[in-house]
Amino acid sequence: MDVEKLRQLYAAGERDFSIVDLRGAVLENINLSGAILHGAMLDEANLQQANLSRADLSGATLNGADLRGANLSKADLSDAILDNAILEGAILDEAVLN
Repeated sequence: MDVEKLRQLYAAGERDFSIVDLRGAVLENINLSGAILHGAMLDEANLQQANLSRADLSGATLNGADLRGANLSKADLSDAILDNAILEGAILDEAVLN
C-alpha cells in the first residue's frame, strides 16, 4: 500500500491496516491515532512526529524505524520488533511494551 492510499483510507474512517507493508515509507507527521497496525511491516519507515496514540502495533516490525518525537501513548507494542529503532523523544506514556 502506498502512503497516499493509507491517508485516504484513514481519512475515510478505515482503521484496520493489519499486515500492511510500509517498509521504508515516509510517514512523518501522519495521524494514525487508534489505527490497527497489527503485524504491519514498518522497517526503516520514517515515523517522526507521527501520532500513533492508542494504535495497535502488536507484532509489527519496526526495525530501524525512525520514531523520533512520535506519540505512542497508550499504543500496544507487544511483540513488536524494534531493533535499531530510534525512539528519541517519543512519547510512551501508558504504552504496552511487553
